[in-house]
Amino acid sequence: MQIPNRLEHMPISFFAMVMGLAGLTLAWEKASEIYQFSSIIFSTLLVQSILVFILLAVMYIYKGLNFREAILKEWANPIKMNFIPAISISLLLFAVAFMSISVQVSLVLWATGTILHMVISMMVMNSWLHHEKFEIHHMNPAWFIPAVGNVIVPLAGVPLGYIELSWFFFSIGMMFWLILMIIVFNRIIFHTPLPEKLLPTLFILIAPPAVGFMAYVKLTGGLDAFAQVLFNFALFLTILLLSQLPRFARLPFFMSWWAYSFPLAAMSIASMVMGLITGKEFYGNIGLGLLFSLSALVVLLLFKTFKAAQKGKICVAD
Repeated sequence: MQIPNRLEHMPISFFAMVMGLAGLTLAWEKASEIYQFSSIIFSTLLVQSILVFILLAVMYIYKGLNFREAILKEWANPIKMNFIPAISISLLLFAVAFMSISVQVSLVLWATGTILHMVISMMVMNSWLHHEKFEIHHMNPAWFIPAVGNVIVPLAGVPLGYIELSWFFFSIGMMFWLILMIIVFNRIIFHTPLPEKLLPTLFILIAPPAVGFMAYVKLTGGLDAFAQVLFNFALFLTILLLSQLPRFARLPFFMSWWAYSFPLAAMSIASMVMGLITGKEFYGNIGLGLLFSLSALVVLLLFKTFKAAQKGKICVAD
C-alpha cells in the first residue's frame, strides 16, 4: 500500500510521541540547569522534537485534506478524540522550552497553545456533556489529556507574567483531575480490565499530580503542604506502576507505548525541582535516575516505532 493512502489511517494519537520527546527535552534542560550538564543535549532534542511535530502536522493536514471522513470519524471516537489536545499541549511544552532561548517565540507558542487547548478542550468536553455513545469501557487515563492538560499552561504562563490566567487553567485541570481520577479507578476496579493496547495509558495517571506540582510551585513561589501532597502522590503512582514493569514488558508493541514517556519525563522534572527546593539529594537522584531511564526508553520507542513502520503495522485500519 502506498504511503499517501496509508495516511488515511494515521491516528491523532501520534502526537503523543511529540509530548514524550518534548518532555524528555525539558527534563534534559532542567538537568542542564541544575547539574551543569551540556546544553547540547537539550538543543539537539528540541530540534528533533520540533521536526517530528512538523512532520506529523504535515501528515495530518494531508489526511485532513484528502480523507475528511476519516478525520470526522476519529474526532467522534470516544477514545481517540481525547488525543486531539496532544497538539496544543505540544505547543505549550515548546513554549516552556523556548523560555531560555527567546521570550518572544515562547509567548507566541504559549498564546497559540493556550487558545487552541481551550478550544479543543471545550469541543471535547461538550461532547462529554451531550453524548449518545459513551460507555464505561471507553474510559481510560487518556481522558485526562483534554481537561487535565490545562495544568501545563502555568509552566510558561507564570514566567511570561500571565498569573491570573495561569490560575484559571490550573484550577480547571486540578478539579477535573479529581473528577476523572475517580471515574478511571471505578472503571479499572469494577469493570472489565483495560485491553492490552490501552494498558500503557495507565502511566498517564502520573502526569497530573507531577505537572500539577510544578505548576503550583510556580504559581505560589514555594513549597507548602499541598505541593508536597501532589509530589508524593505522583511519586507513589510512579512506584506503583514501575513495580509492574514485568507485566508491561510482556505487552506487544503498540503506539500507545509512547504513553510511558511524557509522564515519566514530568516525574523526572518534578523530582529535580523537589530536590532543588528542599536541598535533598534523594529527590534529585530520583529525577536523574528517571531521566537516564527515560532517555533509554525513548531510544527504544523510536526503534520500535521505526521497525513497526517498516513492517507496515502503523497507519493501518483498526
